[in-house]
Amino acid sequence: MDEVCKVSGVESTCLTLQQDPSLSGNSLNADSAATGVLYSSVYSCASSSLRKFGRKTASAVFDLALNSNSENSGECRTLNWFGKNPMSVSLHQDEQQRNGLLRNAKRVVIKLGTTTVTGPQGELSLERMEPIVHAIATLQTTHRQAVLVSSGAVGLGRGWLGLHPSRLKDMATKQACAAVGQSLLMEAYKRLFGVHGVKIAQVLLTEEDFSNWQRYSNLRRTMEKLIGFGVVPIVNENDTVSTAELETVGDSRRSLAFSDNDRLAALVMSGLEADALILLTNVDGLLSAETSSKQKRAGATSRAPMIPLISRVTPEVRSLASGPSESGRGGMITKLEAAEIAMNCGGVAVIANGSRAEVLPRIFAGEAEGTVFLPSSRMKGKRRWLAYAAGVRGRVVVDAGAQRAVTRGKASLLSSGIVRVEKPFGHLDVVSIANVDGKEFARGIANCASEAAATARVLFTRDNIVLLEREV
Repeated sequence: MDEVCKVSGVESTCLTLQQDPSLSGNSLNADSAATGVLYSSVYSCASSSLRKFGRKTASAVFDLALNSNSENSGECRTLNWFGKNPMSVSLHQDEQQRNGLLRNAKRVVIKLGTTTVTGPQGELSLERMEPIVHAIATLQTTHRQAVLVSSGAVGLGRGWLGLHPSRLKDMATKQACAAVGQSLLMEAYKRLFGVHGVKIAQVLLTEEDFSNWQRYSNLRRTMEKLIGFGVVPIVNENDTVSTAELETVGDSRRSLAFSDNDRLAALVMSGLEADALILLTNVDGLLSAETSSKQKRAGATSRAPMIPLISRVTPEVRSLASGPSESGRGGMITKLEAAEIAMNCGGVAVIANGSRAEVLPRIFAGEAEGTVFLPSSRMKGKRRWLAYAAGVRGRVVVDAGAQRAVTRGKASLLSSGIVRVEKPFGHLDVVSIANVDGKEFARGIANCASEAAATARVLFTRDNIVLLEREV
């Protein structure tokens, strides 16, 4: 059956019209005739959406177009709608899925950004924190389990020490502020949660707690025990000894290790197999394209509309997260990466504004709040670890035949397919696997050290390889 017709919801009519569009309005019944009037434009719209956005969105396109009551076959109202809200699928069936996922989420990871936790002078923002803590305490009373990933230690420490923000350019100063601020942060959380009779625990992590499989497994067992005791774990990176989250790169974005705690929150969610990841920040969600050129020439200053629902992260969606911070999307790249990890863990993610007092109750009531990312296929535990958390120690480049065997045939990677070893590795190290163009497409656990790669027949067995489905 034609792929567009499969997603159309009116398969028989769709197929009939595909074979003979002249039938529209003649020998078909009234409902089919109405479909026929729109067929030529609707089919092309759905076909285009199927290629660009996938089956779920194509179905939504067909649905929306057939219910638009437009007889203008020269205009694709649906694609115009997607131009305003790229990859948004705010149709009834997806809203229902969102509502169900968030209402029924039993284990959730909530991440608070620095701008939510602290004020402009480095002080604790009680007006934002008190409603959030109250909402988390309420979740506990409804038999949900919550883990809090909190930024803010560096800012609180700077404020307590009375330092100018420019002093944070020095790494040792930044780490000292983290040491001071972390105790202040936990003291504040103990006081705020204590009002509701909720106990808390401090969990400070470094990159190695995720990159090493044994430590990763130990961390999960400890967190499970804390949750079982009814305690809310409060997670942050141990900035006093680790610089991964504190370091910045060329364009001032965080490094990919923990990327301003967004990735840390996603890795915690993956390790605990949580149902939902909530990223609270100072913006309403992921914004769509900027105002049009015509609006800019006219001097328009209004913000771009927010995208309410995303079912797949595509290059088009990623492009919306790039750009200067003054556009209102600062830090959105790392949040998008975290949301994508959550989706591949089989969970739902939400990016929302933490300054709204009722943001968490609204989210978990299934109401429209922020940008919601719907789950995709679920990776198994160790494969998730390989894809997102493991420390990559080496890198190999393989030929086109080996790439096809791994990606299409799901075969092991033989040493005969190795073009070169770009970075040496040891036995059981996690290794990046790239094609001849230098693009990483998989990761694997090595059966032997790189020195023995030439003589070993199987370098990576299939069970120890994970494909990276991320589009670039």
